[in-house]
Amino acid sequence: MLGEIILFFLLSFALAYFLPSIVAIARKKKNAVAIFMLNLFLGWSFVGWVVALVWALMRDDVNQEIKAPLS
Repeated sequence: MLGEIILFFLLSFALAYFLPSIVAIARKKKNAVAIFMLNLFLGWSFVGWVVALVWALMRDDVNQEIKAPLS
């Protein structure tokens, strides 16, 4: 019983820790690998985790040209 509780908390911690990476992969971000690396190496600090989460939630830039009508 105690082992199951410890396993539950470890899995919950891992899910919360890698939440920015999970969000980036789910949103099919172009730079999901970079977000994962930031999350992996700096996620232990609250600032690194927040930066990774914000980066994962940001919209990818879409390069669209707006063309004026030829009138």
